[in-house]
Amino acid sequence: MQIARGLKALRTRAGLTQSEVAKRAGVSVGTVNRYETWQDRAKLRVPTVSTLADTCGATTREREALVQLVRNQENGWWMDHPAVPEVMDPLLSFEDVAEYEHVFANALVPGLLQTRDYALALHRAQDARCAADVIDSKVDARVKRQAILDRSPAVHLWVVIDEAVLRRPVGGVHVMAQQIDHLQTMAQRPNVDIQVLRFTAGAHAAGSGGHFVILGRDDEGDPLSSVNVVYLELHRRGLYLDAPDEVQSYRLMFDYLRSQAADAKASLDLLTAARQELNE
Repeated sequence: MQIARGLKALRTRAGLTQSEVAKRAGVSVGTVNRYETWQDRAKLRVPTVSTLADTCGATTREREALVQLVRNQENGWWMDHPAVPEVMDPLLSFEDVAEYEHVFANALVPGLLQTRDYALALHRAQDARCAADVIDSKVDARVKRQAILDRSPAVHLWVVIDEAVLRRPVGGVHVMAQQIDHLQTMAQRPNVDIQVLRFTAGAHAAGSGGHFVILGRDDEGDPLSSVNVVYLELHRRGLYLDAPDEVQSYRLMFDYLRSQAADAKASLDLLTAARQELNE
């Protein structure tokens, strides 16, 4: 998505048509269109992206920014991983280069904060017909994804969790107790912020909408190195938005959700209260 938008922006700046770029780059018009419309993302290649960028007059920094995005896709552990559905490939690619991730979770604990047992319980419920080894592989992939919170520099994760998430005992009381303990621990980390949207908040900015993720990396000096994407999680598929007005709309929504949710200290108190209820 970022590669497609970047190549199109370079071509527009250069005042060239797709046919003109294709002729100068020695590729087909279909290739230019495919790269600009984000089709067959797993088949994007560094030499082609580099050639298209150069043809459109990209600076060295602009070209390398696009090339790095392709390399992230080619070399990412998630590419062609049997336990990672294709729809998740872009999300993991964006996470690999993002500086921050903002999440609204209205039904389940976000994947980056799930314990192994919580994730296992979810997959057993969602993939009831899958073999045990397949489910274990999916859980391993989810846990491996969490490594972005430990890298240097680590992603800054900010999560607003609906209180309903804490009241749904996924995996039973013991698993849920461990999960809340984990949330309390993660909330102490400098790169993780967790807020709870209380029932008493009533109507809120997300309305009837569901789980969404905002991924970002801001580089005013080099827009092509920036990342601004919204991921909407749907059943068995996902939807990615990167149009500036759509991204801004979700950013504003998240800002309102943060203001409507309990602050960090009050949220920790709510986590503690939910944990104590599991002991009753």
